[in-house]
Amino acid sequence: MTGSDVTSSAKAKYLQIADDLTAQIRSGTLAAGDPVPSETVLMERYGVASGTVRKAVAELRVTQLIETHHGRGSFVRSRPPVQRKSSDRFRRAHRKAGKAAYLAEAEHSSGKPSVAVLFVGPTQAPEEIAERLSLPAGSQVLARKRRYFREGVPTEEATSYMPWDIAKDIPELFAENPGGGGIYARLEENGHALAEFSETVRARLATKAEASALALSPGSPVIHLVRNAGTESGLVVEVCDTVMAADQFVLEYRFPAED
Repeated sequence: MTGSDVTSSAKAKYLQIADDLTAQIRSGTLAAGDPVPSETVLMERYGVASGTVRKAVAELRVTQLIETHHGRGSFVRSRPPVQRKSSDRFRRAHRKAGKAAYLAEAEHSSGKPSVAVLFVGPTQAPEEIAERLSLPAGSQVLARKRRYFREGVPTEEATSYMPWDIAKDIPELFAENPGGGGIYARLEENGHALAEFSETVRARLATKAEASALALSPGSPVIHLVRNAGTESGLVVEVCDTVMAADQFVLEYRFPAED
């Protein structure tokens, strides 16, 4: 048997193990929270070396079916239902009804939503944020950092940045709860009518800090979304930098067909 044959055989074996474990998880034989069979058990069951088992387990981490805890082993993930993010969440009617975008959206998804405010206060704008706000790099802005949960499980973390010259005159923006309709309602009440939201979306691997904050396994994918909130005069009054657990969201957009 050649070296390439050995490599192909080993790959086929760890993919078989990954497929078998996936089938057990999908069927409920291995339920949410159940431990994945140990490395020793899988080695004996399939007659393979430890490296092959580790590759199989790594496959399941990549597909977000399991999570690994140092010193404890791997477990079937228990994650909340997928949540859709659509442009509908920014309708002014929701704000007038006293609903912030997150709560308006949560009404159309299953699972109980909650939010934790991590920080509210002045900070220096990161370079990309300052550019989006048309401010010099390092300018002082108001930052509002939140972590969102569904059924008690963290699903996304978002930080809103607003120009200090605008935010300083709106005291509600400094409160943990800015009131019905959220920060967009407060901005509009103070003369900054919103006309457009633009979003930049990319997929990447979570950083170590992001994986910890969102209870993700190492190497898990995230959706990184950055949104500008612009007024009728073209002024960007808020930039929201959001990181989402990729397995928990479907991004849904609607836009007109134009000539």
